[in-house]
Amino acid sequence: MTKKIFPAGFFWGASTASHQVEGGTVNQWSEWELAHASDLAKTSTERLSKSTPDWPSVKAQASDPNNYVSGKGVDHYRRFEEDFDIARKLQLNAFRFGIEWSRIEPEQGVWDEDAIAHYHTYIAELKERGIEPFLNLWHWTMPTWFTELGGLEKRKNLVHWRRFVQKIGDEYGSELKYVITLNEPNVYAVFGYVTGEWVPEKKSFYTCMKVYINLVYAHRQAYKIFKKTKPSIQIGIAAQLANIQAKRPHNVLDEFATAWMRFAWNWWFLNRIRKQQDFVGFNYYFTDYYKGFKPDNPGAPKNDLGWYMEPEGLYPLLVRVWAHYKTPIIITENGVADSTDQYRQWWIEETIVAMERAMSEGVDVRGYFHWSLLDNFEWKFGWWPKFGLVHVDREHGMKRTIRPSAIWYARKIKSLKRGDLPTREL
Repeated sequence: MTKKIFPAGFFWGASTASHQVEGGTVNQWSEWELAHASDLAKTSTERLSKSTPDWPSVKAQASDPNNYVSGKGVDHYRRFEEDFDIARKLQLNAFRFGIEWSRIEPEQGVWDEDAIAHYHTYIAELKERGIEPFLNLWHWTMPTWFTELGGLEKRKNLVHWRRFVQKIGDEYGSELKYVITLNEPNVYAVFGYVTGEWVPEKKSFYTCMKVYINLVYAHRQAYKIFKKTKPSIQIGIAAQLANIQAKRPHNVLDEFATAWMRFAWNWWFLNRIRKQQDFVGFNYYFTDYYKGFKPDNPGAPKNDLGWYMEPEGLYPLLVRVWAHYKTPIIITENGVADSTDQYRQWWIEETIVAMERAMSEGVDVRGYFHWSLLDNFEWKFGWWPKFGLVHVDREHGMKRTIRPSAIWYARKIKSLKRGDLPTREL
């Protein structure tokens, strides 16, 4: 494939989330971590040993309560300039980041001017390096005062969300071209309100749907506010979409389950905001094969979290997203938990091939953001899963080390930007 597929303006980026990298965040999730760290450590073997391929190598860390506390993060709040220099070295021209609501508005109606100034500098330093900022407004964390009022379970609380969004628009709108409103609303609603694995640990389908619908309104309201502030700004979300397939093609039950799951997981939310998105942003990690209504995936290959890996599954998903919405697509997250860096280069290469194939067939893909630039705090799993292009040694001064796969990725991006090297032998 020697024809140049990726246009000159294609975004090659990496993603982060404020709570997962900044350090020192105080929100509903950090409070939950402190309250549950001991229990998560005690139950780690029961919860993780069967699903984690190399459990002996992570058992000690997963059994340590400190693993489940985000704490100092990877000190990105203070070391962001160093991290941006690394991103530039890796040939990245775009960066997705979050502004932590709890920093901006630590008390109801009270703005922290130092935090506001920090993110002005943050955005300016990205642009100084020729890196396009992609701001993510909400990545699951919220101020404790907001959740004490009932959070997203109550529609009336969106008045506080609108105030936050308006403040962000007023402060940073002139500095931005791209905004992502919400990260994976389906994941947050299901894991927080159906399975009860995450904050706020509830098991109510009714409450789940209330929250999910309120998130639809939250996106629409943010879209309207930003468009009024700056009509040219481009807005989307970071949905979590899966490549859902029938385990037994032409089996009636499997095909019905596949159609239902695609609608419920992939399309329900996007259908309700289709008029309020300038691009379809989505995160891809999973291909799931359904035998009846249960996933029945191959036993290998698996990443460190035990997730079945099929990076080329991005191609059929891109085709279906384009067929549904005919709207430019940005892959807002895509990556692999791989502490030994065994699979990451393969994952990225297969992902690039999947994008090339889809784009050669007319799918309008505008950008790709790898998850993550840095090793980060992985929610209920804590610190042991390693998704970063850059390893962070939290035990030795937060030292950053670029992984071999990231060096390969940088060279690949450089060759694709030139457009004079074949991307794959066929």
